[in-house]
Amino acid sequence: MTAQEKYCELAGLLRPILAEGLIVAFSGGVDSSFLLWAAEQTRRGFGGRLMAITAVSASLAQVEKEDARSFAETLGVEHVFEQSAEFSNPEYLKNDSRRCFHCKTELFRLSGTLSQQRGYKWIAYGYNASDRGDFRPGHEAALESDVLSPLNDANLTKDDIRALMRANNLNLADKPASPCLSSRLMTGVQITQQKLRDVEEVETLLRRGGLKVFRVRLHENGDSCFLRLEVAPDEISRATEMRDELVKLGRGLGFRWVTLDLAGYQTGGGNL
Repeated sequence: MTAQEKYCELAGLLRPILAEGLIVAFSGGVDSSFLLWAAEQTRRGFGGRLMAITAVSASLAQVEKEDARSFAETLGVEHVFEQSAEFSNPEYLKNDSRRCFHCKTELFRLSGTLSQQRGYKWIAYGYNASDRGDFRPGHEAALESDVLSPLNDANLTKDDIRALMRANNLNLADKPASPCLSSRLMTGVQITQQKLRDVEEVETLLRRGGLKVFRVRLHENGDSCFLRLEVAPDEISRATEMRDELVKLGRGLGFRWVTLDLAGYQTGGGNL
């Protein structure tokens, strides 16, 4: 099937869901943005009820919050920010392989409460066909909470989603993947709000320096913490040009070393 044919299948899946009320768990990333857009296009054509929810905590970077706000506002979709409480869960804070399960469980708890308050029957999120082969404990939480994944049901892949967004001139079509800030802490490093603020501050510096694809990974080695910067291979030279700024900021935040990973950016780098 072509991407357009899959999109038509998606619209067919969304129609009866929208008729009973749909809340999209919306992070501001590419996948959930496309799902929200597709749901709104279907609602305009066939009716129904739609709203979006974004969970807010220290793990949500300010730039992601702004992307979510702006995109929903452009669509004209009702959009609410709800304070998330995953930081009160010790199982989340210990940052093991189940972190995403605990985070998504909290997101879907918030979404479920909102659906009951507003009279919406269904909740959906941006899991898609390309995610099937990945380790996704967050999807386990979705299944436990009866949360729908229409992009997956329509067999839409990440490449399909980006192609459809470009074809429809959606401004987030080429946005890099944007997982939460907690994913920057290496597995097993205890999550604190201060560590996430530090990571966000260094990533903000990289963004202001013109870099597009990067991660700032936080490591702990005994009593020492250090940062490992992953950037796209074609942006490594720009990162080295920013060496003095990066070292000054990193040391000012209390990190012993600020390192540049010559292997470049790679997905799942927080699990290495």
